Amino acid sequence: MLFFTQCFGAVLDLIHLRFQHYKAKRVFSAAGQLVCVVNPTHSLKYAPARCAAAQTSAEQGVLPPCHHHEAVHDSQLVPCTCPLFSCPWEGHLEVVVSHLRQTHRINILQGAEIVFLATDMHLPAPTDWIIMHSCLGHQFLLVLRKQEKYEGHPQFFATMMLIGTPTQADNFTYRLELNRNQRRLKWEATPRSVLECVDSVISDGDCLVLNTSLAQLFSDNGSLAIGIAITTSKVHNAEAEI
Repeated sequence: MLFFTQCFGAVLDLIHLRFQHYKAKRVFSAAGQLVCVVNPTHSLKYAPARCAAAQTSAEQGVLPPCHHHEAVHDSQLVPCTCPLFSCPWEGHLEVVVSHLRQTHRINILQGAEIVFLATDMHLPAPTDWIIMHSCLGHQFLLVLRKQEKYEGHPQFFATMMLIGTPTQADNFTYRLELNRNQRRLKWEATPRSVLECVDSVISDGDCLVLNTSLAQLFSDNGSLAIGIAITTSKVHNAEAEI
């Protein structure tokens, strides 16, 4: 009976996963887009001191800028960039990706355009949905957070962070798109560096912000599909042509 119950539960999980993929593909019908179903995680409060330390290091130029496909070599350590946990880990910037994948089990997708499908949007705040996106020779961190900036009024904040320096981040542009029921909403901006801390980005409001009613308008049975596209910035392209 125990074996049967476990197998039956696994089958139900597989059916649920396939159903979530179907819903995402129905919302984003463009061929070739990868779909990542992201389950929510209740986030622990991120320590402000760690964020401040990382931001100070970036402002002081501790981590030198580099170009595409070049590794970042520096003797300074940076804290864990995962916003879900108060992780005590510290390491060099070039090994942050391996830490996120091995320790925090964060999924990574490759491709110019992907679909981020966040499930269970009804869960109480604070809640995070997070994946990594590998594109154009770099890795990006997409964070969707449900948080109360004002008591009793939860909001959703979505932002893209480059796992790299602020100088590198200026070379890219990311686009987040919601598309449902003949309605379309887009947010386009330059990604911020993970050294600047997700909490700071949300506090500044430099991200896609949705109130509860707007999020429900674009959600489908408690799931929110966000199309993601990353391109090189026009300034970077112009400099390359010169």
